[in-house]
Amino acid sequence: MRRRPSAEEDVYGLRTATTAPEKAEKSAGMVKESSRAAKLPQRAHDRKTSKDVGREAASDKVASWPQTLDPAVEQDTSRDGRPGSKETAEAVAAQHNMQRGRARGPWACSFLTLATTACSIILLATIVRSYLTLQMDPKGCAMSYMRPTFVPFPDFDTEHTRFASKYSLYLYREGGVDEDTRVRGIPVLFIPGNAGSYKQVRPIAAEAANYFQDVLRHDKVALDAGKRSLDFFTVDFNEELSAFHGQTLLDQADYLNEAIAYILALYHNPHRSQREPGLPDPKSVIMLGHSMGGVVARTMLRMPNYQEHTINTIITLSAPHARAPLSFDADMVFTYNDINTFWRQSYTTVDGKKNPLADVTLVSVAGGGLDTMIPSEYSSLTSLVPDTHGFTVFTSAIPRVWTGMDHLAIMWCDQFRKALVKAIFDVADVRYSSQTLPQSARIEALRSRLLTGMESVVEKASLEHEPTTFLTLEHSSTTIMSHGERLRLRSADDSPKARSHLMPVPAQSVIEGSKFTLLTNRALEKNVSEGMYAVLLCNIFPPSTGHAFADLDTTHSTASTRLACKNAAADVSLLPASTNESVNAFDTAEPFSYLQYDLEDLHEYQFVAVVEHSIEHEHGWLFAEFSSGSESSIKISKGHHQLLLNGLQRKLPASRPMMTELKIPEVHSTMFAYKLHVSRHVCGSAEHELFAPLLRQYIQEPYESKYFVNTQGGNINVHGISPYMPPPLSGKGASEGLSLQLWTDPTCNSTVEVSLTVDIVGSAGKLVMRYRTVFASFPLLVVAVVLRKQFKVYDATGVFISFSHSMDQCIRTSLPAIITALTFLAVALSKATQGPWARKWLGRTASETVDFTVNDFMLGTSDPFFWFLVPLFGAIGVGICIAANYLVLSITHLFAVAYGLLRSWMKPSGSVFTTSTSYQRTITTGVLLLMVVTVVPYQFAYLVLCVVQSSTSIRALRSALDDGADVSHNFYNYAHSMLVLMLWILPINMPVLVVWIHNLAAHWLTPFSTHHNLLSILPYILLVQVVSTGTMVPRLTGGMRYITNIALFVFALYAAVYGVSYAYRLHYLVNGLCAWLLAVYLTNNGSFSLARLGQYLPRSRSGKKRP
Repeated sequence: MRRRPSAEEDVYGLRTATTAPEKAEKSAGMVKESSRAAKLPQRAHDRKTSKDVGREAASDKVASWPQTLDPAVEQDTSRDGRPGSKETAEAVAAQHNMQRGRARGPWACSFLTLATTACSIILLATIVRSYLTLQMDPKGCAMSYMRPTFVPFPDFDTEHTRFASKYSLYLYREGGVDEDTRVRGIPVLFIPGNAGSYKQVRPIAAEAANYFQDVLRHDKVALDAGKRSLDFFTVDFNEELSAFHGQTLLDQADYLNEAIAYILALYHNPHRSQREPGLPDPKSVIMLGHSMGGVVARTMLRMPNYQEHTINTIITLSAPHARAPLSFDADMVFTYNDINTFWRQSYTTVDGKKNPLADVTLVSVAGGGLDTMIPSEYSSLTSLVPDTHGFTVFTSAIPRVWTGMDHLAIMWCDQFRKALVKAIFDVADVRYSSQTLPQSARIEALRSRLLTGMESVVEKASLEHEPTTFLTLEHSSTTIMSHGERLRLRSADDSPKARSHLMPVPAQSVIEGSKFTLLTNRALEKNVSEGMYAVLLCNIFPPSTGHAFADLDTTHSTASTRLACKNAAADVSLLPASTNESVNAFDTAEPFSYLQYDLEDLHEYQFVAVVEHSIEHEHGWLFAEFSSGSESSIKISKGHHQLLLNGLQRKLPASRPMMTELKIPEVHSTMFAYKLHVSRHVCGSAEHELFAPLLRQYIQEPYESKYFVNTQGGNINVHGISPYMPPPLSGKGASEGLSLQLWTDPTCNSTVEVSLTVDIVGSAGKLVMRYRTVFASFPLLVVAVVLRKQFKVYDATGVFISFSHSMDQCIRTSLPAIITALTFLAVALSKATQGPWARKWLGRTASETVDFTVNDFMLGTSDPFFWFLVPLFGAIGVGICIAANYLVLSITHLFAVAYGLLRSWMKPSGSVFTTSTSYQRTITTGVLLLMVVTVVPYQFAYLVLCVVQSSTSIRALRSALDDGADVSHNFYNYAHSMLVLMLWILPINMPVLVVWIHNLAAHWLTPFSTHHNLLSILPYILLVQVVSTGTMVPRLTGGMRYITNIALFVFALYAAVYGVSYAYRLHYLVNGLCAWLLAVYLTNNGSFSLARLGQYLPRSRSGKKRP
């Protein structure tokens, strides 16, 4: 018959030994902790040497250490409960010794722990390898060159701003082009980003100077339109880390507002300005910001010292607008929330006259997948500004750029700087005091220059103008196409006579959803008499009088027909050339010209006329056709599950239109990467093909396009819906999904097969950029669960098991259960955010404004499909914690061995915990507290505390190795576990600490105003101080022990749910845990007394050991 477990026996396989006095106390209804069990490790060392302990402990291990009898051993006992034999007692003792060593041994590691760690390492290695090597976009940036000169402004000193001793202002001048240091053009202010240099403006400023000098200066039309040179100013922030510290971001914005006031004042000073007479003085500055500099530019409009209307155009490059790159600093999170709320509320106000940003235009340019500093979707403006005032575009979509670029290359990429400078000149107009066009014209000009022209927000310029051209026709030189007939032109003959081809516009009611598309390898000129081809939108009936017309006579005859036409060249979209020799979209070949009109846009016209001119020694081709929506646009409704299981296959018929579009609404997540394969059957010889297949992948809002020339397929990944991103300002869906536009030569009359499959391994790398902070928060979840198990066992049995043993137990029990529960929670939360009952439960109505924090928790997505990420991150977190634990163990053991050798050489007297007196500790603690209040941020104090705790852990290990006492091992396991917890919190505090050290290097000694809160570090300091004396935390009995359990469980839950969006709060939660443990030290039988603190401080006794 099995023995019934006693009340003292614990479910973890450990049982405390109960003495006779303790039983008497229990029978009287009182629970009192034995004072001997709470003695310090050094006291045990003082009573006996380690050899004495080893000899005396062998006789009473079974009685003094918690134990559990194995059922097989119990069967060898007699039925009346007496021991069966001497062998049985030895077996019990051997089993007990093995169990005790496993529980307290820091290196204990089971097969399950090893397997879990191995799986975690394999998963993490797969993710990192995918991130570094797979789904990589080609790099196509050309190098730029310049001859820079920087003119400082020493008179912009502390009389203007208190930051003058920290920051500096410069004017850029290009050597050999513009060396006059006086201002005379349109002011542009460049803001560097995180750790950025003021010299990064060189490529863009040099291109602006050369472009004006070589092109615009000789263009009378441009000069009459208000185009003048650009005065590029730049700011030296001493390469500050503005992404790590919110107060630094605010300081920079404050300085820049004063800098703008100073810059505008320069144009009023006749000694500093060479302004043309008659031009209005500038009242605003064009802002150009890189990375965090773009966020600083938006912050300037929120600052108290901002002067109204001094900023109306902001262009940002790779700037994380939507959310902070890191959430380790509370000021950074608060600043982002405040700035983004200000911008959202400004554009959602009912009365437009009260909108402080009504005249502000904001454009965000993103680098795409090559940017490994920030996720490019963070550059999206869809949650901040309406499309009437701003947009986001990727560099791979900008005409003649057509390549992605990394975080720094966006500043020097030659193709991009040319497009950017032209865009700035497009909006600049020196005739206005704002130095820019009106807001509506500004946004239109920027769209025309930076977007592909095929976006829905881009208005067709040709349709808005009155007819300006008469097209004179003759029957012998005119071809009228029949309805539905495709126009194909190739290599015009040498005849000097031009030919006209008229394509009748179909009736809109006859073919619904039709498009007109035209593709040619020649440029369509604005002057219809130039170039090989001209495309006109024409009517037979002449327009109203009063307009000037250009007469395009292709007949030189009086007997002819005349059409009133508009030139369609203004609506041309440039496409990268795609031939059989093409490799990348950014190749240097001349681009194709493409026109696309919806049929409803052409309902006012009767013909689309293509005029063909003969140019000697030049060859070209042109395709044009009308196609129905059912033929040219194919919608494919397949969800994530279907794409994962079966992929997507579509066969395009031989009779397809020249341009076919595949729309896949469900493909919109940044978490997936795809493989695209395009196979075609070539008809005849390859030379019969006028162009090779050209593919464009794109999404709307943000405007991202990528081109694949001479395509047989490629890597497909989009920057659409992303974790933790706020919803759009309009409240509509975040993305319309992926669209694939395929241009193929229709004369081949061959089929094309398109297949799209999910690249599972390639998708793994997408987790790195989107979930970087998860790899800090989820390990904290694991550490909290392990600590919870340690304290639970300790309070129940008196044994503080090692971190490794507790990890092994948690892997078997609590961790799977918690991760499973969090998985269900993630699914429930993702579904709850979509349903109307959730809005009712949360107290919100359907008509209420958009909740921009809806994606702040857990996985940051409302798509329940990604439930598997919770167990994935949980497994990786467990493996990381195990590896980190053994790394800390290895380091502490090395230092403990070195410490032991040092002590044996010095032969000190007393315990390892008697190195300093109470007065020394008090003075040290007081000095640290005083420094936190006055000079250093509390993050510095936290780093010091981590060092002190490391020292305590090393000394505790040395004590445990010396005397082998159970109480010493208990204390070492406790000190080590607290060290592991503090080390996981350390990365959260390091960024602010690095910023503070950087400020010291820049001789900026002004303390941070928000990082001197003593309560943020005081519990840490006092707990580390108490632990450094070698004092073991007292056991808790009764209901008090559940407080530690619940506190650690809440911390673990918070780390999983909000650890990514509000990581800085994890420091405060652990701070609260330290306060509770400190209270435990000061608690005796439920009574709280500050006087007990003196018991844990060492007393100075000359010539005597500590009792």
